[in-house]
Amino acid sequence: MNGMKRLAGAALAALLLAGAAQAQSAHPAQTPEARTAARFAAAAKDRAQLRLFLRAMPKGGDLHNHLSGAAYAEDFLAWADADGLCVTTGPLPAIVPAPCDAPGKVPARGLGQTNPALYGRAINSLSMRNYNPGADGALPSGHDQFFSTFGRFGTATDGNLPNLLAVARDYAAGDHVGYVETSVNPSAMYDLVRLARDTPWDGDMVKALAALEPGIPAMTAKARQEFDAAEAEADRRQGCLAQKPRTGPCAVELGYQAFAVRILSPSVVFAQLTAAFALAQADPRFVGVNIVAPEDDPTALADYALHMRMLQFLHARYPDVKLSLHAGELTQGLVTPRDLRFHIRQAVEVAGARRIGHGVDIAYEADAQDLLARMARDRIAVEINLTSNDVILGVKGADHPLALYRKAGVPFVLSTDDEGVSRIDLTNEYLRAVTEQGLGYADLKAAARASLEYAFLPGPSLWAAPRTPVAACAKAGPACDAFLAGSRKAAAQWRLERAFEAFEASQ
Repeated sequence: MNGMKRLAGAALAALLLAGAAQAQSAHPAQTPEARTAARFAAAAKDRAQLRLFLRAMPKGGDLHNHLSGAAYAEDFLAWADADGLCVTTGPLPAIVPAPCDAPGKVPARGLGQTNPALYGRAINSLSMRNYNPGADGALPSGHDQFFSTFGRFGTATDGNLPNLLAVARDYAAGDHVGYVETSVNPSAMYDLVRLARDTPWDGDMVKALAALEPGIPAMTAKARQEFDAAEAEADRRQGCLAQKPRTGPCAVELGYQAFAVRILSPSVVFAQLTAAFALAQADPRFVGVNIVAPEDDPTALADYALHMRMLQFLHARYPDVKLSLHAGELTQGLVTPRDLRFHIRQAVEVAGARRIGHGVDIAYEADAQDLLARMARDRIAVEINLTSNDVILGVKGADHPLALYRKAGVPFVLSTDDEGVSRIDLTNEYLRAVTEQGLGYADLKAAARASLEYAFLPGPSLWAAPRTPVAACAKAGPACDAFLAGSRKAAAQWRLERAFEAFEASQ
């Protein structure tokens, strides 16, 4: 409680400072925020200086993040080395199980030293590094290269959940990101999925759910044990157990989104979604549900409306579970015009999504202005992933719809998607937002705050209105301490305000 009081006091100071900034508007250059904005404007003229500035800037949360895609190829190769796995020697090297004495396979152990050329080719194959369409075995499009990497490094993720969690926290801490909401499924989920694998889909969701329900308690209990163990091991490896209070990577908070893979059979997708909703209901670490895989895949396109109805059905039975859905990760030419007209709308109006991942094809949606107005009115945020939209879809700069969302008043957050595959960080996305989308310091600060306001962290928000805290935290004291102790969201927001206070004071 003393730590929470210190947090409240420091964050209250930040709020008072913000109020002072408003009161001194006649002399804006004297306020820390105004000085910082001026420093930003100067740094924006020099890309290297801008990166230094943005790297140090507090960024709140990364809300569109895939845990397996957050690790870099070098991480996977290190784990393959430690686990005795192999690397194939063909045009697109992949990590595969032992034994490694078959033709076309070599041990991953010490590969960087024994065969640096193959090691380098493996990094290219497991990521978008040095991607050149069709060269050195690379696939003919960024879309295909990007999505194919997951199959080539997937073997290295087996049994490495603690490493994945540790890496996600490490990268976030180095980038001044305090919260990561990442998509990950426990292996226990597949105990439930096996029940549905050989079951033909007849469209009866009530019957399908009834068949799965007996396995849900064991699945959720096993998943809880799996993540308890993984988090404890990640803490041990990063030296977190002795830290009070936690600092660096140990202070980064993780929230998990369980998901379904939209390119699988309807029976399996329904089972995955059922497991995801059940996990989010049973374990507060699982803060939401998502659906993943290429949206333009023929199965994903054919079953899109069915998937939205599945989500609607399960959401009615688990009304407290929040949805962030990949929707509109499409563009003209990738699919037919009819497939560009309804994906975001159905995610919002049928499934009940509270956030939209990507939303790139919004301008192609039927009645797009009406949909934008609804998203703005209902505060349905869009997760903007500038690099992956460029790499996968070829959509960037003036062609990107971020300006359209902003003009309509739709809340947005900046996020990484798969930072290891793309070989980026959140700073890179902030930099692109400045250089390609014209965002200023105030815009970036608002986006950082939005990343926690629209996060699925449990508990009420700190803010009753923009820049106005809830009544309990109008001043420091027992009421605010109790409020912060009961809300992970509000506590994260306090920490962000404290970080902004320190950052702006240093400028």
